Amino acid sequence: MTPNWRTSSYTETQNCVEVADNDPTTVMIRDTKARGRGMIEVQPTTWTAFVEHTKQSQH
Repeated sequence: MTPNWRTSSYTETQNCVEVADNDPTTVMIRDTKARGRGMIEVQPTTWTAFVEHTKQSQH
């Protein structure tokens, strides 16, 4: 499956990460400034736990 890379709608600069979560078996994360340097792949449940933890930490 071809990754559908996207950045957060809250991003105002290019200093962030891109996420491809269109594959139900894996979530891919890469640096917007170093796309050619590779990516991290995690299971969707791991990504969801990370996002939820980040949301809770912001409050």
